[in-house]
Amino acid sequence: MEAGSYVPNTVVALKLARVLEATVEEIFALPAGLPDGGPRTEEASLLAGGGAGAAHAGELVQLCRVDERLIASAPSPVPWYLPAGDGVVTVARGGGRKAKVEVFQGEPELGNRLLIAGCDPAISILAKHARAAGIELVLAHRNSSQALALLKDGAIHIAGTHLRDESSGEGNLPAIARLFPRNSVAVVSFAIWEEGIVTARGNPKRIRGVEDMARADVAIVNRDAGAGSRILLDGLLERAGIKPRRVRGYAIEVQGHLPAAWQVESGAADCSIATRAAARAFGLDFIPLVSERYDLVIRRQHFDLPLMQTLLDAMSRAAFRRELESLGGYDTRLAGKRLL
Repeated sequence: MEAGSYVPNTVVALKLARVLEATVEEIFALPAGLPDGGPRTEEASLLAGGGAGAAHAGELVQLCRVDERLIASAPSPVPWYLPAGDGVVTVARGGGRKAKVEVFQGEPELGNRLLIAGCDPAISILAKHARAAGIELVLAHRNSSQALALLKDGAIHIAGTHLRDESSGEGNLPAIARLFPRNSVAVVSFAIWEEGIVTARGNPKRIRGVEDMARADVAIVNRDAGAGSRILLDGLLERAGIKPRRVRGYAIEVQGHLPAAWQVESGAADCSIATRAAARAFGLDFIPLVSERYDLVIRRQHFDLPLMQTLLDAMSRAAFRRELESLGGYDTRLAGKRLL
Protein backbone atom coordinates (compact mmCIF):
# COMPACT_ATOMS: atom_id res chain seq x y z
CA MET A 1 0.00 0.00 0.00
CA GLU A 2 2.83 2.39 0.86
CA ALA A 3 4.43 1.75 -2.53
CA GLY A 4 1.16 2.64 -4.22
CA SER A 5 0.86 -0.74 -5.95
CA TYR A 6 -2.29 -1.75 -4.08
CA VAL A 7 -5.29 0.36 -3.16
CA PRO A 8 -7.31 -0.96 -0.19
CA ASN A 9 -11.07 -0.94 -0.28
CA THR A 10 -13.09 1.15 2.17
CA VAL A 11 -13.62 -1.67 4.69
CA VAL A 12 -9.89 -2.46 4.86
CA ALA A 13 -9.02 1.22 5.29
CA LEU A 14 -11.52 1.65 8.14
CA LYS A 15 -10.33 -1.53 9.92
CA LEU A 16 -6.72 -0.36 9.71
CA ALA A 17 -7.67 3.01 11.14
CA ARG A 18 -9.49 1.35 14.05
CA VAL A 19 -6.57 -0.97 14.91
CA LEU A 20 -3.99 1.82 14.63
CA GLU A 21 -6.22 4.28 16.50
CA ALA A 22 -5.86 6.86 13.75
CA THR A 23 -7.97 8.45 11.06
CA VAL A 24 -7.97 7.15 7.49
CA GLU A 25 -6.49 10.50 6.39
CA GLU A 26 -3.57 10.06 8.80
CA ILE A 27 -2.77 6.62 7.40
CA PHE A 28 -3.27 7.32 3.71
CA ALA A 29 -2.34 10.46 1.80
CA LEU A 30 -1.91 11.35 -1.85
CA PRO A 31 1.72 11.39 -3.05
CA ALA A 32 3.46 14.76 -2.74
CA GLY A 33 3.15 16.83 -5.89
CA LEU A 34 0.28 14.72 -7.21
CA PRO A 35 -2.90 16.50 -6.07
CA ASP A 36 -5.14 14.03 -7.86
CA GLY A 37 -3.05 10.94 -7.11
CA GLY A 38 -2.43 10.45 -10.84
CA PRO A 39 0.81 9.56 -12.63
CA ARG A 40 3.59 12.10 -12.90
CA THR A 41 4.70 13.59 -16.22
CA GLU A 42 8.29 13.73 -17.47
CA GLU A 43 9.88 15.53 -20.40
CA ALA A 44 11.65 13.01 -22.64
CA SER A 45 13.36 12.85 -26.02
CA LEU A 46 11.85 10.34 -28.45
CA LEU A 47 14.42 7.93 -29.85
CA ALA A 48 14.80 8.73 -33.57
CA GLY A 49 15.10 6.34 -36.48
CA GLY A 50 13.77 2.85 -37.01
CA GLY A 51 10.89 4.11 -39.11
CA ALA A 52 9.02 5.20 -36.01
CA GLY A 53 7.95 8.54 -37.46
CA ALA A 54 6.39 11.25 -35.32
CA ALA A 55 5.06 10.29 -31.90
CA HIS A 56 1.30 10.16 -31.45
CA ALA A 57 -0.81 10.51 -28.34
CA GLY A 58 -1.43 7.16 -26.68
CA GLU A 59 1.80 5.61 -28.02
CA LEU A 60 3.55 3.34 -25.52
CA VAL A 61 7.20 4.06 -24.77
CA GLN A 62 9.96 2.57 -22.66
CA LEU A 63 12.14 4.99 -20.70
CA CYS A 64 15.88 4.93 -20.21
CA ARG A 65 18.17 7.62 -18.81
CA VAL A 66 21.27 8.17 -20.94
CA ASP A 67 23.63 10.46 -19.06
CA GLU A 68 21.44 13.48 -18.30
CA ARG A 69 18.79 12.78 -20.95
CA LEU A 70 15.57 10.84 -20.47
CA ILE A 71 15.03 8.87 -23.67
CA ALA A 72 11.65 7.47 -24.70
CA SER A 73 11.86 4.52 -27.08
CA ALA A 74 8.64 3.29 -28.73
CA PRO A 75 8.68 -0.52 -28.69
CA SER A 76 7.47 -2.14 -31.88
CA PRO A 77 4.02 -3.77 -31.63
CA VAL A 78 5.48 -6.45 -33.93
CA PRO A 79 8.27 -8.49 -32.29
CA TRP A 80 11.10 -8.24 -34.82
CA TYR A 81 13.59 -9.94 -32.47
CA LEU A 82 14.17 -13.66 -32.31
CA PRO A 83 12.16 -14.96 -29.34
CA ALA A 84 13.92 -16.33 -26.28
CA GLY A 85 13.46 -20.01 -25.50
CA ASP A 86 14.50 -22.82 -23.19
CA GLY A 87 15.44 -25.24 -25.95
CA VAL A 88 15.11 -26.19 -29.60
CA VAL A 89 13.25 -29.05 -31.30
CA THR A 90 15.70 -31.61 -32.68
CA VAL A 91 13.26 -34.32 -33.78
CA ALA A 92 9.53 -33.92 -34.51
CA ARG A 93 7.34 -37.00 -34.35
CA GLY A 94 3.68 -37.95 -34.60
CA GLY A 95 2.84 -35.45 -37.31
CA GLY A 96 4.46 -32.64 -35.36
CA ARG A 97 2.57 -33.38 -32.14
CA LYS A 98 5.55 -34.85 -30.25
CA ALA A 99 9.16 -33.74 -30.24
CA LYS A 100 12.60 -34.23 -28.78
CA VAL A 101 13.81 -30.92 -27.33
CA GLU A 102 17.44 -30.02 -26.73
CA VAL A 103 17.45 -27.91 -23.56
CA PHE A 104 19.88 -24.99 -23.66
CA GLN A 105 21.01 -24.78 -20.04
CA GLY A 106 20.41 -27.60 -17.60
CA GLU A 107 16.90 -28.02 -16.22
CA PRO A 108 14.72 -24.93 -16.81
CA GLU A 109 12.86 -23.55 -13.77
CA LEU A 110 9.26 -24.60 -14.42
CA GLY A 111 7.76 -24.45 -10.94
CA ASN A 112 6.85 -20.78 -11.22
CA ARG A 113 5.31 -20.94 -14.70
CA LEU A 114 1.70 -20.83 -15.90
CA LEU A 115 0.77 -21.48 -19.53
CA ILE A 116 -1.90 -19.20 -20.96
CA ALA A 117 -3.38 -19.20 -24.47
CA GLY A 118 -5.35 -16.31 -25.90
CA CYS A 119 -5.42 -13.47 -28.42
CA ASP A 120 -5.36 -10.33 -26.26
CA PRO A 121 -2.00 -8.60 -26.80
CA ALA A 122 -2.41 -6.94 -23.38
CA ILE A 123 -1.75 -10.26 -21.65
CA SER A 124 1.88 -9.14 -21.93
CA ILE A 125 1.02 -6.37 -19.42
CA LEU A 126 -0.26 -8.98 -16.97
CA ALA A 127 2.89 -11.02 -17.60
CA LYS A 128 5.05 -8.04 -16.61
CA HIS A 129 3.18 -7.57 -13.32
CA ALA A 130 3.22 -11.34 -12.72
CA ARG A 131 7.02 -11.34 -13.01
CA ALA A 132 7.18 -8.80 -10.21
CA ALA A 133 5.25 -11.33 -8.08
CA GLY A 134 7.62 -14.18 -8.99
CA ILE A 135 5.42 -15.77 -11.67
CA GLU A 136 6.43 -16.38 -15.27
CA LEU A 137 3.59 -16.50 -17.78
CA VAL A 138 4.24 -18.56 -20.89
CA LEU A 139 2.10 -16.92 -23.59
CA ALA A 140 0.69 -18.95 -26.48
CA HIS A 141 -1.03 -16.88 -29.15
CA ARG A 142 -4.30 -18.62 -30.06
CA ASN A 143 -7.78 -17.40 -30.94
CA SER A 144 -10.63 -17.84 -28.45
CA SER A 145 -11.94 -21.13 -29.84
CA GLN A 146 -8.46 -22.64 -30.04
CA ALA A 147 -7.64 -21.53 -26.50
CA LEU A 148 -10.77 -23.14 -25.07
CA ALA A 149 -10.07 -26.35 -27.01
CA LEU A 150 -6.55 -26.47 -25.52
CA LEU A 151 -7.97 -25.98 -22.02
CA LYS A 152 -10.48 -28.75 -22.58
CA ASP A 153 -7.61 -30.99 -23.68
CA GLY A 154 -5.74 -30.19 -20.45
CA ALA A 155 -2.80 -28.67 -22.33
CA ILE A 156 -2.83 -25.19 -20.68
CA HIS A 157 -3.59 -23.57 -17.33
CA ILE A 158 -5.60 -20.59 -18.61
CA ALA A 159 -7.62 -19.83 -21.75
CA GLY A 160 -8.43 -16.27 -22.78
CA THR A 161 -11.68 -15.85 -24.67
CA HIS A 162 -14.13 -13.33 -26.11
CA LEU A 163 -16.92 -15.27 -27.78
CA ARG A 164 -20.30 -13.58 -28.09
CA ASP A 165 -23.45 -15.69 -28.15
CA GLU A 166 -25.44 -14.29 -31.08
CA SER A 167 -28.84 -15.37 -29.76
CA SER A 168 -28.51 -13.90 -26.26
CA GLY A 169 -25.74 -11.32 -26.72
CA GLU A 170 -24.02 -12.77 -23.63
CA GLY A 171 -20.25 -13.01 -23.75
CA ASN A 172 -18.26 -16.21 -23.17
CA LEU A 173 -20.40 -18.00 -20.57
CA PRO A 174 -22.76 -19.75 -23.05
CA ALA A 175 -19.80 -20.98 -25.13
CA ILE A 176 -18.01 -22.17 -21.99
CA ALA A 177 -21.13 -23.97 -20.75
CA ARG A 178 -21.33 -25.88 -24.05
CA LEU A 179 -17.73 -27.06 -23.80
CA PHE A 180 -17.17 -27.83 -20.12
CA PRO A 181 -19.14 -29.79 -17.49
CA ARG A 182 -20.76 -27.71 -14.81
CA ASN A 183 -18.42 -26.54 -12.03
CA SER A 184 -15.34 -27.86 -13.85
CA VAL A 185 -13.91 -24.41 -14.66
CA ALA A 186 -13.72 -20.98 -13.08
CA VAL A 187 -14.19 -17.81 -15.15
CA VAL A 188 -12.46 -14.56 -14.17
CA SER A 189 -12.89 -11.27 -16.01
CA PHE A 190 -9.70 -9.76 -17.43
CA ALA A 191 -11.19 -6.53 -18.79
CA ILE A 192 -13.91 -5.04 -20.95
CA TRP A 193 -12.46 -3.94 -24.27
CA GLU A 194 -13.68 -2.20 -27.42
CA GLU A 195 -13.70 -3.94 -30.77
CA GLY A 196 -14.31 -2.13 -34.00
CA ILE A 197 -13.08 -1.26 -37.46
CA VAL A 198 -9.44 -0.24 -37.78
CA THR A 199 -8.72 2.09 -40.71
CA ALA A 200 -5.71 4.00 -42.01
CA ARG A 201 -4.86 7.34 -40.40
CA GLY A 202 -7.39 9.96 -41.40
CA ASN A 203 -9.69 7.20 -42.72
CA PRO A 204 -9.02 8.09 -46.40
CA LYS A 205 -11.65 5.64 -47.70
CA ARG A 206 -14.31 7.28 -45.47
CA ILE A 207 -15.33 3.95 -43.97
CA ARG A 208 -18.21 4.33 -41.51
CA GLY A 209 -19.45 0.78 -40.85
CA VAL A 210 -19.49 -2.83 -42.07
CA GLU A 211 -21.73 -1.78 -44.98
CA ASP A 212 -18.72 -0.04 -46.52
CA MET A 213 -16.85 -3.36 -46.64
CA ALA A 214 -19.05 -4.33 -49.60
CA ARG A 215 -17.70 -1.39 -51.64
CA ALA A 216 -15.50 -2.26 -54.63
CA ASP A 217 -12.81 0.19 -53.53
CA VAL A 218 -12.47 -1.26 -50.00
CA ALA A 219 -10.33 -4.30 -49.12
CA ILE A 220 -10.28 -5.92 -45.70
CA VAL A 221 -8.11 -8.46 -43.92
CA ASN A 222 -10.02 -11.09 -41.95
CA ARG A 223 -9.30 -13.04 -38.77
CA ASP A 224 -8.90 -16.81 -38.69
CA ALA A 225 -11.88 -19.13 -38.27
CA GLY A 226 -12.93 -19.48 -34.63
CA ALA A 227 -11.63 -16.05 -33.63
CA GLY A 228 -14.04 -13.84 -31.70
CA SER A 229 -13.41 -10.98 -34.15
CA ARG A 230 -14.27 -13.25 -37.10
CA ILE A 231 -17.51 -14.30 -35.40
CA LEU A 232 -18.34 -10.63 -34.72
CA LEU A 233 -17.72 -9.68 -38.36
CA ASP A 234 -19.80 -12.59 -39.69
CA GLY A 235 -22.73 -11.60 -37.46
CA LEU A 236 -22.56 -7.96 -38.52
CA LEU A 237 -22.37 -8.86 -42.22
CA GLU A 238 -25.33 -11.21 -41.86
CA ARG A 239 -27.44 -8.52 -40.17
CA ALA A 240 -26.48 -6.08 -42.91
CA GLY A 241 -27.50 -8.59 -45.59
CA ILE A 242 -23.97 -8.73 -47.05
CA LYS A 243 -22.65 -12.02 -48.42
CA PRO A 244 -18.96 -12.68 -47.56
CA ARG A 245 -18.16 -13.14 -51.27
CA ARG A 246 -18.99 -9.46 -51.83
CA VAL A 247 -16.23 -8.39 -49.40
CA ARG A 248 -12.76 -8.02 -50.92
CA GLY A 249 -10.18 -9.71 -48.75
CA TYR A 250 -12.65 -11.77 -46.72
CA ALA A 251 -10.66 -14.95 -47.51
CA ILE A 252 -7.35 -13.35 -46.44
CA GLU A 253 -6.76 -14.36 -42.82
CA VAL A 254 -4.31 -13.28 -40.13
CA GLN A 255 -3.94 -14.49 -36.56
CA GLY A 256 -4.32 -11.79 -33.93
CA HIS A 257 -5.41 -8.21 -33.39
CA LEU A 258 -1.97 -6.68 -33.88
CA PRO A 259 -1.31 -8.56 -37.16
CA ALA A 260 -4.73 -7.39 -38.41
CA ALA A 261 -3.93 -3.78 -37.55
CA TRP A 262 -0.47 -4.16 -39.09
CA GLN A 263 -2.02 -5.12 -42.43
CA VAL A 264 -3.87 -1.79 -42.39
CA GLU A 265 -0.73 0.10 -41.33
CA SER A 266 1.28 -1.48 -44.16
CA GLY A 267 -1.37 -0.60 -46.76
CA ALA A 268 -2.16 -4.24 -47.57
CA ALA A 269 -5.76 -3.67 -46.42
CA ASP A 270 -8.04 -0.67 -45.98
CA CYS A 271 -9.60 -1.94 -42.75
CA SER A 272 -9.85 -4.83 -40.33
CA ILE A 273 -11.71 -5.85 -37.18
CA ALA A 274 -9.53 -5.47 -34.09
CA THR A 275 -9.39 -3.77 -30.69
CA ARG A 276 -8.95 -0.07 -30.03
CA ALA A 277 -5.63 -0.83 -28.33
CA ALA A 278 -4.34 -2.54 -31.51
CA ALA A 279 -5.32 0.50 -33.59
CA ARG A 280 -3.73 2.84 -31.08
CA ALA A 281 -0.47 0.86 -31.08
CA PHE A 282 0.01 1.81 -34.76
CA GLY A 283 -1.59 5.25 -34.57
CA LEU A 284 -4.53 4.16 -36.76
CA ASP A 285 -8.13 5.36 -36.77
CA PHE A 286 -10.79 3.33 -34.98
CA ILE A 287 -14.57 3.04 -35.38
CA PRO A 288 -16.06 1.34 -32.27
CA LEU A 289 -18.61 -1.41 -32.82
CA VAL A 290 -19.00 -3.31 -29.53
CA SER A 291 -17.74 -3.41 -25.96
CA GLU A 292 -17.27 -6.93 -24.64
CA ARG A 293 -15.60 -8.88 -21.87
CA TYR A 294 -12.32 -10.67 -22.32
CA ASP A 295 -12.36 -13.46 -19.74
CA LEU A 296 -9.85 -15.96 -18.40
CA VAL A 297 -11.06 -19.55 -18.05
CA ILE A 298 -9.25 -21.76 -15.52
CA ARG A 299 -9.63 -25.43 -14.64
CA ARG A 300 -10.99 -25.81 -11.11
CA GLN A 301 -8.03 -28.02 -10.06
CA HIS A 302 -5.69 -25.16 -10.98
CA PHE A 303 -7.74 -22.30 -9.58
CA ASP A 304 -6.68 -22.75 -5.94
CA LEU A 305 -2.98 -23.18 -6.70
CA PRO A 306 -0.95 -20.55 -4.78
CA LEU A 307 0.67 -19.52 -8.07
CA MET A 308 -2.74 -18.91 -9.66
CA GLN A 309 -4.05 -16.96 -6.68
CA THR A 310 -0.97 -14.75 -6.73
CA LEU A 311 -1.57 -14.07 -10.44
CA LEU A 312 -5.23 -13.18 -9.84
CA ASP A 313 -4.19 -10.91 -6.98
CA ALA A 314 -1.88 -9.04 -9.38
CA MET A 315 -4.94 -8.30 -11.54
CA SER A 316 -6.60 -6.52 -8.60
CA ARG A 317 -3.74 -4.10 -8.07
CA ALA A 318 -4.03 -0.46 -9.03
CA ALA A 319 -0.74 -0.38 -10.94
CA PHE A 320 -1.84 -3.17 -13.30
CA ARG A 321 -5.25 -1.62 -13.89
CA ARG A 322 -3.79 1.83 -14.57
CA GLU A 323 -1.33 0.46 -17.11
CA LEU A 324 -3.97 -1.63 -18.89
CA GLU A 325 -6.37 1.30 -19.16
CA SER A 326 -3.58 3.49 -20.54
CA LEU A 327 -3.51 1.31 -23.67
CA GLY A 328 -6.92 2.66 -24.68
CA GLY A 329 -10.24 0.88 -24.98
CA TYR A 330 -9.88 -1.16 -21.76
CA ASP A 331 -12.26 -0.90 -18.81
CA THR A 332 -10.84 -2.69 -15.74
CA ARG A 333 -13.78 -2.35 -13.35
CA LEU A 334 -14.34 -6.12 -13.49
CA ALA A 335 -10.65 -7.12 -13.62
CA GLY A 336 -10.10 -10.09 -11.31
CA LYS A 337 -13.82 -10.56 -10.61
CA ARG A 338 -14.90 -14.19 -10.62
CA LEU A 339 -17.95 -14.70 -12.84
CA LEU A 340 -18.33 -18.47 -12.58
